[in-house]
Amino acid sequence: MNIKKVLLSCLMLAGVLSVSAQEAKTEYVHNPYWYIQVQGGAQYTLGEIDFKDLISPNVQVSLGRQFTPIFGARLSVNAWQSRAGIELNSFTYPNVSGEGAQGTTTATRQGGTTKWKWMYVAPGIDFTFNLSNIICGYNPNRIFNVSAFIGGGANIAWGMDKASNWDNDITAQYFVNTYAETGQQNIDYYWTGTKVRGYGRAGITADFRVSEAVSLGLEVNANTLSDHYNGKKANNWDWYFNALAGIKINLGKTHTTRTIEAPKPVERVVEKVVEKIIEKPCPPVEPTSAVVVKEPFRRDVFFSINKTAVTKQEQVKVKEVADYLKANPNATVEVTGYADRGTGNPRINKRLSDQRAKSVFNMLTKQYKIAASRIKVDSKGDTIQPFAKEVENRVTICIAE
Repeated sequence: MNIKKVLLSCLMLAGVLSVSAQEAKTEYVHNPYWYIQVQGGAQYTLGEIDFKDLISPNVQVSLGRQFTPIFGARLSVNAWQSRAGIELNSFTYPNVSGEGAQGTTTATRQGGTTKWKWMYVAPGIDFTFNLSNIICGYNPNRIFNVSAFIGGGANIAWGMDKASNWDNDITAQYFVNTYAETGQQNIDYYWTGTKVRGYGRAGITADFRVSEAVSLGLEVNANTLSDHYNGKKANNWDWYFNALAGIKINLGKTHTTRTIEAPKPVERVVEKVVEKIIEKPCPPVEPTSAVVVKEPFRRDVFFSINKTAVTKQEQVKVKEVADYLKANPNATVEVTGYADRGTGNPRINKRLSDQRAKSVFNMLTKQYKIAASRIKVDSKGDTIQPFAKEVENRVTICIAE
């Protein structure tokens, strides 16, 4: 492969990259949408007996709305069952022949685990926050999303049955009264009927996107209520924890797309410096004489990038301007500074052109003793580019006449 082919390939690649950089971009736009969610799993009600004895079934149904890529809210109904229990020691109680009736004999109750359960339904409102969009930016096609939520509501509970290993002839209330007298454990908050208590909760969810409309999810939440919830007096908040799995169905389009047009290339206009042409009346021309037009004296003093000092090489040109002015006492000179538009910015380039013109002015007045009244100083910044090559526009042009 020869050098010409290599250079041609590089130029073509650069052209492709340049066109690619100017292509339009597609951006996702979030649409607020509703969704429904159905979940099922298990609950652990915090207690002092074995973990397995405090596990109960749990379900949850939710209707939510995603307002922004980050923030949403949902109305959820969590329900089914909670459990509690205590460890019993042996104790003696009056024997009974029927519910609530006391006999004259006594019976001994052997120790062991005593458990009870009850039903509940807990409507509430949660505020959700999409952590994936907060950290990684909005992407409706992301496969895995993690969210957090916080909320609260009302827990409506009923049916706290008698303990699973109580004798059939002892009522729940009688057991509570008798057991409390032993001082083994405080169950003063054992309740009957229906109770409504406020609760607060927080949790985290993980959703796996199946399609735009459907996702499968896992959820873990922690709920806290007053000390009366599980029937045992402990002087602290009662807790239960839910682990759920389910499906979420989005209602309607969750997002749209829009195209961001690529910026149009900036048209660069190169202005040419038009030198002043002075027309002077010509004397009568003799048939045999030639017309001589005197050109203005001009020198272009070039500078390095971002520099304003005249180099030794360019100082020769400034001396030539001074020599011309000394040889022509009536002549004046225009000293105009410029900067190239390809580097810096308009503010910086205006300063550079000012200082470049000032450098030439100082050399003429201080080093060569040219009167300041014979020098007109101007600067154009990068508004005018006198030359086609950018490197040549770092210049001070001196025109004397």
